[in-house]
Amino acid sequence: MSDWNRQVIEEFRANGGKVGGAFAGADLLLLTSTGARSGEPHPTPLGYLADGGRLLVFASNAGGPRNPAWYHNVRADPRVTVEVGTETFDGVAIPVEGEERDRLYARQAERVPAYAEYQRTTGRVIPVVAVHRGSLDGRAWALGDELVKIHDDLRTRLAELREDVRAFYDGSRGVPDLASRLREHCVSVCDVLGEHHDNEEGRGFPRLAAQFPGLAPVIGRLRREHVKVAEARRTLQTLLDDPGARDPAAVRTELDRMTAELEAHFACEEEQLGSVLNAVGPLWLTGPPRG
Repeated sequence: MSDWNRQVIEEFRANGGKVGGAFAGADLLLLTSTGARSGEPHPTPLGYLADGGRLLVFASNAGGPRNPAWYHNVRADPRVTVEVGTETFDGVAIPVEGEERDRLYARQAERVPAYAEYQRTTGRVIPVVAVHRGSLDGRAWALGDELVKIHDDLRTRLAELREDVRAFYDGSRGVPDLASRLREHCVSVCDVLGEHHDNEEGRGFPRLAAQFPGLAPVIGRLRREHVKVAEARRTLQTLLDDPGARDPAAVRTELDRMTAELEAHFACEEEQLGSVLNAVGPLWLTGPPRG
């Protein structure tokens, strides 16, 4: 921590959230993130914009060429502690994307012209991060880790299905039991995948969208990918309903394509939603979303 930041933090805490100097009269909060490398608390004084029930902070780094350390921290772990005035609360910090980011940054730049200058002097798009209030008491079940486990199970099932396809078309297609096993294996993989996506569409995504509007572009992308995956599942089941009558190259090509698309889908979901799900815990998922 720089000496300047340390002085601002000490003054903030000693004076009920008020400081002099460059931050005199400004809307200021302290955001404590967890160091992505150190694992230690990392407090940072930041200007903010209140927006309904959330607080917006801006990774301007005074117009520097790189995102500040606190932004990298919340991308790795969105759980934060916020101090505003004399109040301290736990929260979840989620970047805002696309048109919403542009609109909110423009609002802040109009209120505080220095932010317009910061954006002009850097080649990067300065991130906007929304901080949502939430209880993160350390007992939260790691839903993001569970998501990875579900995906890993599906990865294993797909690998086994591909091995069955290889065995069938490499000379064993005349064995009736193998053809039957291949059909059953395909149905099992497709059913598990379909149930997983149905749960996300019916419960997980609506709750994430309601509490974290900034995730809308990510959720929209994942939903579009769900439609493509459903189409691929139907195609694969049709191909393997009677594998002996199908062109082996066509079956292998379709299975390879589906596997590659699913791996990209899983990787995106884990990267974009994993840490958020780890933060919010099981009560959030089963109970009403908290605004």
